[in-house]
Amino acid sequence: MDPSLSTACRRYALALLLAVNLLNYIDRQVLYAVFPLIKTDLHLSDTALGFLGSAFMLCYMVSAPLLGWLGDRLSRVRLAAAGLLVWSLATAMAGFAYSYRLLLAARTAVGIGEASFGTVSPGLVADYFPREKRGRVLSWFYLAIPVGSALGYLCGGVIGERLGWHAAFLMVGLPGLIITLPLWLLREPPRGGAAQLTGQQRGSGYGAFLTNRSFILNTLAMAAMTFAMGGLAQWLPSFLYRLHGLDVEKANTLFGGVTVLAGICGTLTGGWLGDRIQSKNPAGYLIVSGWGFLIGVPLAAWAISTSSLAVCLVTIFIAEFFLFLNTGPLNTVIVNVTKPNMRAMAFAVNIFFIHALGDAVSPTLLGWFSDNWGLRPALLVTPVAIALAAGLCFLGKKYIAADMVRAEE
Repeated sequence: MDPSLSTACRRYALALLLAVNLLNYIDRQVLYAVFPLIKTDLHLSDTALGFLGSAFMLCYMVSAPLLGWLGDRLSRVRLAAAGLLVWSLATAMAGFAYSYRLLLAARTAVGIGEASFGTVSPGLVADYFPREKRGRVLSWFYLAIPVGSALGYLCGGVIGERLGWHAAFLMVGLPGLIITLPLWLLREPPRGGAAQLTGQQRGSGYGAFLTNRSFILNTLAMAAMTFAMGGLAQWLPSFLYRLHGLDVEKANTLFGGVTVLAGICGTLTGGWLGDRIQSKNPAGYLIVSGWGFLIGVPLAAWAISTSSLAVCLVTIFIAEFFLFLNTGPLNTVIVNVTKPNMRAMAFAVNIFFIHALGDAVSPTLLGWFSDNWGLRPALLVTPVAIALAAGLCFLGKKYIAADMVRAEE
């Protein structure tokens, strides 16, 4: 943490970066809120519909390594602002897409902008605050996942139902253009919270991550979680629409409301609990995440299997609470086990693999399963991936203490 930065300056930076991250997830999730409308309008199969989500993720993960390399060498604030501008324009342009190919191109471009922000922002946030507060601070930053996702579903559902899916994309893309300038002008803290880094602390290339076992296991756990959560995020509104008879607006409003409440409670609880256990055990963040995943497995399966709408919504809420416990802790693990001048590259590697193995494939794969088996059996694949994430977190406990020491050398 830079001592020259006042408390007000640090809080302003966190608030601004949180606002940008909210737009990140609103613009990402609005697509899935209007899936039923796009399917009907463009006459798409579930496989083609799912590929709209997968194409975004493919571009997002392929762009990340280059942008992560740049993020450890150029201004992180300027890269984040440029990314915000690109993805906001691309989201708004989707509002003018009247064919599948144009919509696919617009959603693919969103991935480039979001990768620029995603690789540099977690390390940037961490550098504004001391190490012992990282779990809680990053949990506040990652509140954007449930809150932004929920707002994406709510805005997409309400606007899409009333004004059409083109209007939904246009209206959620415009706010990002307004806050691009404040982000561009944000004061950037020194990397690692120190004004000067030693030669040993200056990172090397991507190959350095191959020997960091806790980083690898943490990334694989996040990939399994992303496979499940990404697939569920994209298909649960359609699940409520098809199997529980809700219209598009009500399905997205209910799912968005459940997600935002569970996400806020789970994310903040995970950050607080992770910091508390981490102060006593170097594997504290992994312990909290692993148990959250393990408890979430049967709850997710129950939510998908039940024929009762009330039971479905209650179990979704409880499952999401436990699954969101990992949000701050697992991202804090990445910060803690990598050198300060390699953190943008660390998040680039993480982004690449969690999406390559996760939600770059799960939307299309679940769509294909749905075309062949039905949507409910397709979604029952996701609890298996959540169980795998739990196992990888517990396995990572063996290595994290040594990797944290090496990161500080």
